[in-house]
Amino acid sequence: MIQCEGLVKIYKTDDLEVVALQGLNLTVGKGELMAIIGNSGSGKSTLLNTLGGLDRPSAGQVRVGKWDLLKITDDQLVHYKRDTVGFIWQNNARNLLPYLSALENVEMPMILAGKLDRAYAKQLLEWVGLKERMHNKLHQLSGGEQQRVAIAISLSNRPQLLLADEPTGSVDSRTSDMIMDIFRKLNREIGITIVIVTHDLSLAGKVDRVVAIRDGLTSTEFIKRNPNLDQAAEDVERALSGLQGGHEEYVVVDRVGRLQIPKEYLGRLNITDKASMEFDGDKITIRAPKSLEG
Repeated sequence: MIQCEGLVKIYKTDDLEVVALQGLNLTVGKGELMAIIGNSGSGKSTLLNTLGGLDRPSAGQVRVGKWDLLKITDDQLVHYKRDTVGFIWQNNARNLLPYLSALENVEMPMILAGKLDRAYAKQLLEWVGLKERMHNKLHQLSGGEQQRVAIAISLSNRPQLLLADEPTGSVDSRTSDMIMDIFRKLNREIGITIVIVTHDLSLAGKVDRVVAIRDGLTSTEFIKRNPNLDQAAEDVERALSGLQGGHEEYVVVDRVGRLQIPKEYLGRLNITDKASMEFDGDKITIRAPKSLEG
């Protein structure tokens, strides 16, 4: 569903140039439910905006389904955003019209696309647990209910890819669990590909694959050892710190063989600009360079 290769995104002003993505590589399979994590400024939101057609890539390759987002025209981009991708924001006010009911909000993208399907709009609200609340105006709904309306809206035009930017950042833990259950149900029942950007390690622990981004590059991946079991937050935190947890850690290798070793590992070995490397036919050993003195 997603293929990024050497993806670069540069933001320019008159006197400033910021390289947000520095040659990022990422592959996401069709029907996958996965999470992207990273510190503020790591490039994860820029990646999501690029995949969503909100930011134009500067260089490299990025394909979503049949679309080449580096070469897509403005007219094609309208169709891409309308038909291929759905977006959920942390601030759900970007998705919702406060003077409409929940059902009318879900129907609005259908109307704009000339494809009103009231039965499907009602079905979406049932899927997110709002069957009895679909005729309520937004001010009559809680924050968590509004976020569930936003999820229904993102699916209104039957997209192939759902992008969620901190979807549980403004709700309590109970509602967060409910939203994650909805994602899993949608992924399982309609096969939609879902990519979640989050700071929440407990949320990341509820998907099968987690990709960590650092300094505009994918650095490590964590793949659940047993996809049939949910993973507690503390196990993910152990995995992210390099210890044994419910996810197994992998270093990402690009097409020309470069790999990124986590900075904390290099720091523990006092490796800065060079490393000694040995291959014994079975494994590769990386260590601090031996002293050249004497």
